[in-house]
Amino acid sequence: MANGSRQAAWEFFGAELKRRREDAGLTQSALGVRVFVSGGYIGQFEQAIRKPQLDVAERIDEVLQSDGIFERMCRKLIDDKRYADYFAAVVELERLATKICEFAPTVAPGLLQTAAYARSITRATNPFKSVDYVEDKVVARMERSGILKDATRPVYWAILHECVLRVPVGGSAVMAEQLEHIASLARGFSVVVQVLPFSAGACPLPTGTLKLMEFDDAPPTAYTEAVFSGELLDDPALVKRSQDAYDLLRAAASPPAASLALIESAAEDFRRCPSTT
Repeated sequence: MANGSRQAAWEFFGAELKRRREDAGLTQSALGVRVFVSGGYIGQFEQAIRKPQLDVAERIDEVLQSDGIFERMCRKLIDDKRYADYFAAVVELERLATKICEFAPTVAPGLLQTAAYARSITRATNPFKSVDYVEDKVVARMERSGILKDATRPVYWAILHECVLRVPVGGSAVMAEQLEHIASLARGFSVVVQVLPFSAGACPLPTGTLKLMEFDDAPPTAYTEAVFSGELLDDPALVKRSQDAYDLLRAAASPPAASLALIESAAEDFRRCPSTT
């Protein structure tokens, strides 16, 4: 489903929710109490600003006695095959976050990737897929990164292990472009980037990626990802542990200015070695 069509469908979801809520004689606050979210949330659902999670849609159906229509619409709309099932909800949350902090141990975070780098990563992990399949994934990733260009973009903080700077994904030209892109965003104050150098030794998060997201009117969440799996965490204790781990990474990483210099140096190294593949 195209991005514009998806938005129109979410707007229909919101309009239908408002109609059925008003028919039931409920205010936004009253419905919110019954489905365990705030009245402001209900208003954002109705305006297609925020997308409800599936369990919320199910509770709305129960309260409004709507025969599962909101659950079915929600399942259809979040079923975007450009993203893995375990990641689709994260994409929606990224669009709503006011702050995103990421740790990337091996490859550049999706929000910072260039099209050529994303294409190389996708092809490497899907060697038998069609060109169209790969390009769909690349387009989706570029759409995601658009949130960093919006006027209301979130505060974005990335910590990259030095591996990200050294492993030649797609060859030297692709790597040089990728690192220069990250450096340009950092120089333009669009993002804050730190590098965790090899010299830092043992890492507080030895495996997998970590993404922390904060919101204006909702509790923070954490997302961790390993091989072909991911987990969205909203338990306060686990989110707090994830935040503590990120703080340790931030303390061990090089300061932003030194990190920028290291990224620029690595980009120049790749520029000087055009034959690397």
